[in-house]
Amino acid sequence: MTKLPRREVLFAAALFASAALAEAAELRWSSPTDPQTMDPHAVSSAPVLGFLNNVYEGLVRRDKDMAIEGSLAESWEPLGGDGWRFHLREGVTFHDGADFTAEDVLFSYERASSEASDVSSWFAPVREVNVVDDYTVDFLTNAPDPIFPDSIANFLIMDKDWATANGATLPAKETQTHATLNANGTGPFKLVSREPGVETVLEANDGWWDEPQHNLTRATFIPVANPATAVAALLSGQVDLIDPVPVQDVDRIKRNDGLTLHQGIEARVIMLGFGHQHDGLTASKETAGKNPFQDVRVRQAVQKAINAEALVDKIMRGNAEVASQLVSTQMKGYSEAASDRLAYDPEGARALLAEAGYPDGFSFGLSCPNDRYINDEALCKAMTAMLAQAGMKATLKAMPVRNYWPELRAGNFDMYLLGWSPGTFDAEHPIRFLVTTRNDERKLGSWNFGGYSNARVDELLPQIQQEIEPDSRQAMLDEVAGIVRDDVVYVPLHIQPLLWGSKANIDLTQRADNFLMLRWVTVD
Repeated sequence: MTKLPRREVLFAAALFASAALAEAAELRWSSPTDPQTMDPHAVSSAPVLGFLNNVYEGLVRRDKDMAIEGSLAESWEPLGGDGWRFHLREGVTFHDGADFTAEDVLFSYERASSEASDVSSWFAPVREVNVVDDYTVDFLTNAPDPIFPDSIANFLIMDKDWATANGATLPAKETQTHATLNANGTGPFKLVSREPGVETVLEANDGWWDEPQHNLTRATFIPVANPATAVAALLSGQVDLIDPVPVQDVDRIKRNDGLTLHQGIEARVIMLGFGHQHDGLTASKETAGKNPFQDVRVRQAVQKAINAEALVDKIMRGNAEVASQLVSTQMKGYSEAASDRLAYDPEGARALLAEAGYPDGFSFGLSCPNDRYINDEALCKAMTAMLAQAGMKATLKAMPVRNYWPELRAGNFDMYLLGWSPGTFDAEHPIRFLVTTRNDERKLGSWNFGGYSNARVDELLPQIQQEIEPDSRQAMLDEVAGIVRDDVVYVPLHIQPLLWGSKANIDLTQRADNFLMLRWVTVD
């Protein structure tokens, strides 16, 4: 359908409201998780970054096949082993009409790499950023970093003057600034209104520098936590797209001629994590002053007690793949050498518990979100039953994700559910965020909630980041993957599926990062 100029849409709306809505190429879509913020540097989560990639842009971006391409930078090249030079796109304006220049890149780097930022770990390799001229910026690194451009695909650029004028020079995780509810990017869509938990409205940016491949004039996001309610809204036409489709409704969507099921495999691995550094358990009477999960035999028992194949078959209805490590086979650096996992063996789990000094098992708390991952609470309920069969009695504490992340950051858990999709599509990513010893000064381990620490992993990470020779780099990644497997740092469960449902007249691109990119959506 031909895209209508905004003034024509408004004129038609005034005269023929219902007819205009039919012609306006609008989209209403739903997911369970409302983005916590409109600030691109405040929260490093897929719901936030996926949504804001429609509003803000980075120096680089990923295409439909997840390959890196230019965005606000037209080109870039390495500065020997000292870093990278980015040549910026000229003639780009922010949504308020202000020009985009290198000063905005420098400001955004300083903001995103600050202690107040949740994405500061992205810049651990960077020692300095220099503005060469209005449209040239150098990112100088501590050592050669061959994957640095890939690592900043979600580093979104803000307008320095807008942020400064509105008192938002630093991001805010737990409090609010003007940037929490407002946005001023360079992307294909502008933020029109924001009602957290209710709806967020975007309109097409007619001044966007790139060639639109969409025909949307308006897009409205409506968070719906209840899966049945989301399906009902799609079937009744209240929304045009839902993500995800509940696995129990996949066949129902497939059979409906007026709907389309968009199906694939996401890059996200779902796993269980432990409070490695905790001195005791939060929900246990018989283990006062002790933390059984500090014993690798207990962590092995947890993995043996969980039937990952049954979870995929029953809870995910076959719409997932069992995972053996922290990345899927799609990712660069996946370790074939560490592709095996402990088999389901509840009797073996009991034997390990007895060997570790817990012949009668023990109780503990299992923390889980109930609106973040596909069937997250159902997965945790099923695992609670499996663990109980092996003598580990879990008290399940399920909660909305807006409460979940603060609980994990505060250490209020014994065991927890986590999903991880590597933003670089490289196995180095979860090592840096989930496994490396937390070091706020060096911006490492920011999502290592359990406090796991291994000197050899810490030694290998910078070498992995700097190594250019593929075989040498893979050997180090294999060694880390083996350590993570043998130490049972996490218990990998499965690779989450991509299951979107839409009206049949909608064409879109489904990327492995589960980001809905509105610039590729058309409504016939």
